[in-house]
Order: sequence, then structure tokens, then C-alpha cells
Amino acid sequence: MKKLILSVLLIVLTTTVQAQIFKEIYKDFVKYGTVYAAGDISNSIEAAEPTYFLRTNQDGSIYSIPDVVDNTPIYPFDFRYGFGIRKLARFDYERKPKNFYDGTEEQLVFSAPTSAVTGLEYQFHFEKERWRGEDFTNHNFFLKHTGKYHIVKVQSRQVDKINLNFNSAEVRARLPIGKKFSISAGAIARGHERAYGYNPIEIWLNEQTTDENGYTYPTNQWYALGFEYGYSDHFTTYTDQTTGEETQDWIWKDADGNQVASSDLDFRESILPGLMNRFNREAWDELDSWVEVAPIIGVDFYHYKRDFWFHGYANYILPYHRYIKGDERASYLNRNNWGKGGLILDNELEQWVDYSFGASLGTKLGKNIGIFVEGEYSKMWDSKFYQTTFGFNYTFK
Repeated sequence: MKKLILSVLLIVLTTTVQAQIFKEIYKDFVKYGTVYAAGDISNSIEAAEPTYFLRTNQDGSIYSIPDVVDNTPIYPFDFRYGFGIRKLARFDYERKPKNFYDGTEEQLVFSAPTSAVTGLEYQFHFEKERWRGEDFTNHNFFLKHTGKYHIVKVQSRQVDKINLNFNSAEVRARLPIGKKFSISAGAIARGHERAYGYNPIEIWLNEQTTDENGYTYPTNQWYALGFEYGYSDHFTTYTDQTTGEETQDWIWKDADGNQVASSDLDFRESILPGLMNRFNREAWDELDSWVEVAPIIGVDFYHYKRDFWFHGYANYILPYHRYIKGDERASYLNRNNWGKGGLILDNELEQWVDYSFGASLGTKLGKNIGIFVEGEYSKMWDSKFYQTTFGFNYTFK
């Protein structure tokens, strides 16, 4: 009988504890959250006027009546679809932009150090889009906890259209000063796959060789890149049929024997740029991703009244970066240390600063006129992002 009673009590206790855990999870994570799925379809850009080119008639020669071919680019329709879950608080001046969420909303909670509320906020968003015939994959995985004396934030952001892809995690101590101002300081870790400041083709072309006589010459001539990808050059003499004057140059052929350039200059201007980009892509693909850590500080000021509000913030990543993952030789610390002959080993690693700042200001002048200005600016490695919105409203009474 005692065993039965103990078993019942244990089951009741376990059920109660589990219920309390689920209740806390619901309260902290699910309550006030929104699950959404949305998309849009629209026609793509159309050319202002058609473009054409001439194709040699298959039954004639280059001097026969050619075929006129319409070469106007036609793009399939644009689309975007995405889904996710979000729980993000809005500042007093921020209004819900629509009757529903679709994942494209931009709020200052993503970039400002502090938030509109204390506690947990998050967004897990994934989307696919097509723009001007190109397909892109985007995501924004965001998790933030704000307390009176701390800020913890984790984010993974990918925007394919602008080649943005990074991960970050930061922990800060926060000091409120009054009800409107706060400062914060801590550390941030950031990971990225893009090789900022590392240009493999420039390094390859700058390599030098010194012979036994002390003469220095380029190890890799620019035209050698063509040989690397199956192109060949052929010395050719041209004769002017009118004057009899002769000129010499090199024609270029691809691996199939098709002529692609009538001279070295033609090859360098028309074919070589694509080979340089291909060389870089292949070199970048061989590199591992990077992770670096650095100290970060931030300030935040928020004032709100119905007829006037101002919210300003700034984040500053100090120039004390340290890579904990990835090849440091190809890192941003060595972006200016590659010269003729390769990496200049005696040069010091070059630190840098990254930062972001933004503000939202609005005021109502009387009962009829409203003015607003919003803007954000961010610098991360070689990338700069900014957006500004401004205007005024007049309401007739």
C-alpha cells in the first residue's frame, strides 16, 4: 500500500514539475510569438528597348544577308516565399507595418544594443527568392536576451543578393544611466566565409623570381593564366591588301580550337577578366571559414513622447581582433601585407574598426504636420550598408 501511495505521489509530482516546465517555456518562448508563412509574386524588370545582334546566314557567308536576332533579355517573374517564427517587441514609435507578418520587417531590435522590453526576443526566418532571373537563399536567425545589466545576442544572417553571410555572438554588461540612456561593453565573436581583403589573382600576378644573376622578373605573366585554362596563342602576320604593310600579333584560341581573340590586347580585355574571376573563385573555395573575436562597446538613447521622439544608438568594435579559426595569412589582418613576391612576413598585422549607428526621429508640428527621419549605417570589413527614410505628412482637418 505504501509503495502504491509513493508511486502515485511520484507520478503527481513528476507531472506537476513537467507542467511547470512547459508553462515556463510557453511563457518565455512561445507566448506572444507569431508563426508565419508568406510570399509574393511580381513581374520582373523589362528592357526599355529591344537589343539585336547579327548572325551569319547558315546558307551564306559573312557578307550574305545576315539573320537579325532579338537579344533582348527576358526575365521570368520575380517571387519570394518564406516562413518562420518571431517574438520581437516594438518601440513606442514603431508601428506594425501591415496586418500580418511576412519576415521582411526591419526593426531596430536587430541592431540597437538595448530592446523595447527586457527578456527574450527572437526571430527564425528562412526564405527563397528570385530576382531578375537569379535565385537567392536568405535567412535571419536571431536570438536576444536583454536584462537590466546584461545583453546577450546571437545572430546568423544571409542575404545572397548583396553577398552578405555572417554569424555573430556577443555578451555585454549593460549600465543604465537614468531611464533614457545606457552604455554597454563586452565581447563579440563573428564568423564569415567571404575572404575579405584577400585577392588571390593579384597575389599570383605579383609573385617574383630572382635568377642567379640577381635579375628579378614576374613568376607568372598575365597571359600565362590563359594557358592555365586551356587557351593557346598563335603568332600571326597580317597583311594590308591595299598598302602591303605587315603587322604581327598573337591570336588566341580556346581548348576546342575556336578563335576567341585577334590579339593579345583583345584577349586581355575580353577573355582575361572572366579567367581572373574564375581563378579567385577556385582559390576562395579552398579556404576554410574564419572566426574572430574582439571587444565591443555601445551606447543607446531613447526618448518618447507622442509629439516628439528620438532613438539613437551606436556600436563600436575596437581594433583588437584575434582570429581563432581560419588561415590568418588570408585573413583581413593581412589585407595590405601582400606585395610583390607574396606575403610580406615582416609587416605587422593591421587591425581595423567596425561600427554601426542609427537613429529614428519624429515630431508632430501642431495637429496637421508630422516629420520623420530614420537611418542606419554599418561597416563590417570591406562591406558597408546603409539605408535612410525621411518625409513629412500633412493631414487635412
